[in-house]
Amino acid sequence: MDIQKSLDKLFALHTFGVKLGLENITNFLQHIDNPQNKLKTIHVAGSNGKGSTSSFIASILIEKGYNVGLYTSPHFVKFNERIMINGKYITDDFVAEFIDKHSGWIDQHHLTFFEVTTAMAFEYFKLAEVDYAVIETGLGGRLDATNVINPIACVITSISLEHTNILGDKIEQIAYEKGEIIKSGAKTFIGLLPETAIKLIEKKCNAVNSEMFCLEEYIIEKNDHIELYTEELEFDDWVVPLRGKYQKYNAALASLTVAKTFDIDDPSVITNGIKNVIKNTRLQGRYETVNNKPKIILDSAHNPEGIKSFIEEFHKERHSYNKSLLLFGAMKDKNIDEMLFLLKDDFDEIYFTEVSTERTATLQQLKGIADKAKIKFSDVKNISEFLNNYLTGEQNNCLVITGSMYLLGDVKSILSSLES
Repeated sequence: MDIQKSLDKLFALHTFGVKLGLENITNFLQHIDNPQNKLKTIHVAGSNGKGSTSSFIASILIEKGYNVGLYTSPHFVKFNERIMINGKYITDDFVAEFIDKHSGWIDQHHLTFFEVTTAMAFEYFKLAEVDYAVIETGLGGRLDATNVINPIACVITSISLEHTNILGDKIEQIAYEKGEIIKSGAKTFIGLLPETAIKLIEKKCNAVNSEMFCLEEYIIEKNDHIELYTEELEFDDWVVPLRGKYQKYNAALASLTVAKTFDIDDPSVITNGIKNVIKNTRLQGRYETVNNKPKIILDSAHNPEGIKSFIEEFHKERHSYNKSLLLFGAMKDKNIDEMLFLLKDDFDEIYFTEVSTERTATLQQLKGIADKAKIKFSDVKNISEFLNNYLTGEQNNCLVITGSMYLLGDVKSILSSLES
């Protein structure tokens, strides 16, 4: 089976949707001899920041000289982005061979896209004999397909209301779901969580004998600057290449995780890991400028907390443009009402589009929300044509594209084709 046929088969599994539960993935992993049991892993969950934090952790370990696997989702342009070792994507040959070899089992047991991809990552990392694998959850934690590992460290970056139709509509419910990645003997690291969430996570840690480390106990904030102090290391001057104060929190949480989990007493390893995160892990879509004249900013914010963080950073530059435009698309299970409420006053023109996935909020659904909130907007049915017109227009304008990582992937693919 060639790579395109393999990917077509894999993406067709999206028809099974999100199927929470561990029975399918557990049986499949047993079928392929449980590769996850041969890995040393760091498990990362969170409403926001889990992708960045996972990348920071992996980058620091790479700087230490380890062979490091990194599993994240979703991808932007190419499926292989989800699974990498030391910044190199999984090979097309491995993807094609894995799908071909297990095609019968996948069909017979109706595995989902994420279940197959997760098992593929574990197998790839095992065969490559990585020293450590950083594993990002897909959705939630308790019933997420990644929750079959016994990690040496568990990280919960943030907790806010998301996927409420699946995870629950209270912070305590979501904290419980994410806290279920915590395993006996593993160290647990938490970002700046609501107090109710901290208490619940602490209760879980006590129940399974996991030592808990709270980021807020190790940092000092000075205006836009964050200093991190542990018994092992002190950081008061570091370069975080990603825009936004929230990325400094993610970098600090990753540094705390590494400092307390690994025998790393050289500060330069951590500072270089933070500084080189984009080179080491190819991190994308975090307040990413993909064109300067006119400006195009891609941001992967996909819930109200993420939008708030984006706006805080965008306010620093929005008045330097003649006109600010927003292209917005989102998944239908997101809190679109609040996201648009937060965004509506910062843009001269607002455009809605649909994302190329079955979970997209339709233009009709977006229109209904906008009409209720009295938001003026225009539809974009052809993103390629829209971007082409924008790029040939006023050079001192700024276009922000946000709402869904899938939308960013669509845009990146289109921009790449426009350049070629």
